[in-house]
Amino acid sequence: MKKILQYTVSLVLAGALLWFVFKDISLSEMLDQFANADYRWLLLSALFAMTAHVSRAARWRILMKPLGYQPSLFNTTLAIFIGYFANYIIPRMGEVSRCGSLRKTDNIPFEKSFGTVLTERIFDLISLLIVLTLNLIFEFNKLQNFFMEQFASKVYILLGLLAFLFVGGIVGIYFFRKYQEQLSTVPFLSKIITFINGLLDGLMSVRHLENPIAFVVYSITIWVMYLLSAYVLFFAIPQTAHLGLLAGLTVLTMGSFGMAAPTQGGIGPFHFLVGNALVLYGLPQKDGIMLATFIHGSQMITLLALGALSFLITLFIKPKTND
Repeated sequence: MKKILQYTVSLVLAGALLWFVFKDISLSEMLDQFANADYRWLLLSALFAMTAHVSRAARWRILMKPLGYQPSLFNTTLAIFIGYFANYIIPRMGEVSRCGSLRKTDNIPFEKSFGTVLTERIFDLISLLIVLTLNLIFEFNKLQNFFMEQFASKVYILLGLLAFLFVGGIVGIYFFRKYQEQLSTVPFLSKIITFINGLLDGLMSVRHLENPIAFVVYSITIWVMYLLSAYVLFFAIPQTAHLGLLAGLTVLTMGSFGMAAPTQGGIGPFHFLVGNALVLYGLPQKDGIMLATFIHGSQMITLLALGALSFLITLFIKPKTND
């Protein structure tokens, strides 16, 4: 019932935002513009996006190596695509699905790989804050009013929540480490403690990286490729071909916030944030929403296709057994 409720709420939220965004937009006109787009740019965008996804898989392997696991880049990339596919069905299910994929193909304990995914998410948050900072530095005059209108009332709530989670996490880890021996004497709690320890091992894997430089290079590559994959799509549509790289940086920032929202694949929030942010660059709102839809739609179709293909491939991969 809880999962059904979460799925229903996310669908309603996505649907409500999509209605709000598109209520004054002519869908037939938008489809005509899509039909006349130059899809050669879409192929280049897909190449950049693929580079980002493979870089993410390579970075994930670096996090798992200190734990004694080294899945192939191929299997890890399949898991990444399966995760993206799952996120378009149930929000935040991607993290669970990609760990389940490696559990099947490489026999990596779920709790350990999931801990490395949490570490990845922490670095993604840091990277997003860096991107946001760069965006504000280069486009402060354009963005200050936008952020004040969209986020001012939520900033203090968000900062308070992050502080609470950070302090609560530190306190929780301290008491867990202190009393885990006593708690492990209870059979039921012993299984939970084993799971949590595996999770913490994965989370702390970043402290034992053999090649931290490669980890940083892959992290930078991921975000640069994300930027380029959105930027080149500007040229596919005549109305947006004049936009510059800084507009692409704004799309990356707003799109990342949209994708983090609790809806399937960021549907709704992505269109709302990106479409309205592009108005700052002189685009009519309908053109901003059109571009946001083109970017999100092309990425969604690509990831759904690759995710479904990756799932089928994993069915034929012989599970690895750890001696």
